[in-house]
Amino acid sequence: MKKRGILNKELNTLLASLGHTDTIVIADCGLPIPNEQARIDLSLVKGVPPFLSVLDAVVDELEIEAIVLAEEIKDENPDLYERIKQRMDGVPVQFVPHEQFKAMTKQAKAVIRTGEATPYANIILRSGVNFS
Repeated sequence: MKKRGILNKELNTLLASLGHTDTIVIADCGLPIPNEQARIDLSLVKGVPPFLSVLDAVVDELEIEAIVLAEEIKDENPDLYERIKQRMDGVPVQFVPHEQFKAMTKQAKAVIRTGEATPYANIILRSGVNFS
């Protein structure tokens, strides 16, 4: 049994499969996910697991070179936006309208669905490379 880190088999498999510039999405429970899109559904009940808990677990294991957020998060969920900024200090951020964000999720290798139930609690993470 693993001693630490992510225990979810599907999430571990996804993270281990990522190459440079591949993207994944961490989503709230309301983001539409196309049927053909790979998904890892971690949601249990409304609010569980929270978006930030999942983001923290993924950030601990993934080299991230850039992120994408819906521009609406700045006004509609400023507390979450501030918390994301703290965690992603120094990582380039691209802001797009929410409709464009949803379209961009179709290019991701997978969408990780959380139980988060606050507006615009979604992020696209672009995998970096950890060569020295």
